[in-house]
Amino acid sequence: MAKKEISIAEKLSTLYELQQIDSQIDQIKVLKGELPMEVSDLEDEIVGISTRIENLSTGLKDIDTDIAKHNHNIKDAEALILRYNKQLDTVKNNREYEALTKEIELQKLEIQLSEKKIRDAKGGIHGKTDALEIAQKKFDAKQKELDNKKVELAKIIEKTEKEEDKLAKLSDKARKKVEDRLLFAYDRVRRSYRNGLAVVTVERDSCGGCFNQIPPQIQVDISLSKKIIVCENCGRILIDSNALHDQEVIEKATIAEEVEE
Repeated sequence: MAKKEISIAEKLSTLYELQQIDSQIDQIKVLKGELPMEVSDLEDEIVGISTRIENLSTGLKDIDTDIAKHNHNIKDAEALILRYNKQLDTVKNNREYEALTKEIELQKLEIQLSEKKIRDAKGGIHGKTDALEIAQKKFDAKQKELDNKKVELAKIIEKTEKEEDKLAKLSDKARKKVEDRLLFAYDRVRRSYRNGLAVVTVERDSCGGCFNQIPPQIQVDISLSKKIIVCENCGRILIDSNALHDQEVIEKATIAEEVEE
């Protein structure tokens, strides 16, 4: 179905209306776009903290295992020393005596080594315990923050889905009034800029998009709304702010009412 032929002024008005609607949709997408990223970042951070907690807990268990092993070695060495001392009473020659004495000294060294390893291990317990406590507190805080963000995101999604759906319908309705050639240009310019502005007003003798100065004669042509004029610097469609001021207020009020229904 062919689109109804309308005047240049009406085309500009419709394009401006479309821009206003699409800008509101963009704002919703920005709002939704930040929270999911924050949630994802928090989830990744929590995974990292959880891994650290697991490693620290495993490290503490390993230390306890090592201490138990060294205590067992000490008991074994003490038992051997006791046995070798008893055997000293029954030695028959110097060679046996020296051999037993050497074994006793070796077991004493074994005890000293095990005691040193126990001291070192206990020294590591304090540091790991403190680190584990800090990591656990950080985990709890981040988990709470994540839960709050998820609740906030769920509320925004619930709210914005309805708004976005209504605004999308308004956008489709406005797009049907614009000829394909203008729609193509409008969409192309919107994609070119992060703020999505393709239709802007002249503000203080400058383009409302790039703030490039607009020559007086061009401003006159824009105010007449007899032809579609684009900014020679950024390519955005220019509209006279005075001519659309009253209509802009009406359109914003209309959009707000429809979204709130």
